[in-house]
Amino acid sequence: MPVTIKDVASLANVSPSTVSRVIANSPKISDNTKKKVYKAMNELKYHPNAIARSLANRTTKTLGLVLPSTEEDIFVNPFFVQIMRGISHYAQKKNYYIMYTYGKDELDEVKHIENLTNSRRVDGIILTTVRENDKCIGCLREIDYPFVVIGRPEDIENILWVDNDNFHAMYRVVNHLIQKGHRRIGFIGGESNLYVTQNRLEGYVKALENSGINVSKDFIKTGEFTEEDGYTGMKSMLKSQQPTAVVTTDDIIAFGAIKACKEDSKDIAIVGFNNTLLSEYQQPKLSSVDINAEKLGYFAAKLLIDKLENNNKNGISNYMIDTNLIERESTKLKV
Repeated sequence: MPVTIKDVASLANVSPSTVSRVIANSPKISDNTKKKVYKAMNELKYHPNAIARSLANRTTKTLGLVLPSTEEDIFVNPFFVQIMRGISHYAQKKNYYIMYTYGKDELDEVKHIENLTNSRRVDGIILTTVRENDKCIGCLREIDYPFVVIGRPEDIENILWVDNDNFHAMYRVVNHLIQKGHRRIGFIGGESNLYVTQNRLEGYVKALENSGINVSKDFIKTGEFTEEDGYTGMKSMLKSQQPTAVVTTDDIIAFGAIKACKEDSKDIAIVGFNNTLLSEYQQPKLSSVDINAEKLGYFAAKLLIDKLENNNKNGISNYMIDTNLIERESTKLKV
């Protein structure tokens, strides 16, 4: 059987994408890595053909968008639709196309990234989540492939990213509820390994602490960004000391919390995040933090395309997008 790039990558202990970058003579791949790859190529008698070299150097005018979860889940949560709308808006202005993919978990997302970069089907990648020890970011950094992250990574050196100030956004919401007289305030968040959950939880905790309010573990629940987990988290919270208000990290989570409160006939102030269109049609209408998701997508595409076209004269590596609490019926009354 003929020797493939994957064979070379396995022997050199690097990713197939790194082998492709070495073949393309990328100046950003270290000399040490190049030596390992060339040595493996010689041992295996691998000779890249002209087609492979041309693929490594071509441009496609296409951006790869990596989304979490399944296609069905993506379109249940309007956040991702808003993100895609913003990305498409800027990409169309610059005559770029969007190719999106999604994975059932982080490792599946990495596999899709490797397929996109190995085949050179996209010029750059947009990631829509940030995790602890993020494998997607690690993969793209290793091969020095252009990418941008929606969310603030832990290590921001030489990374393009766009985000909200999630800490202060949640801090302001909780402080607003405290000023209304609430003291027993709960928190229901998404996955605990996501930085967006961690940053909003930190804002929640700090707001309580600064007002001299005890932080109760019984009032903190995390799960997935689903209505079901919002429902389960609210039900669990109601079994302990009942909160008078609950903040959530997503409108979809808040919808589940509202359902649980209705079943138990509990009148609890609830706040969501993302200000999706459905929030206004809840009963009661849901107060929510507008994170300007379309702007997040728009400026993510701008950062990446500016990099691809060497058009970032000011050296901008990130954008922080403003947030705004839209108050509706679910938090109108004071305690």
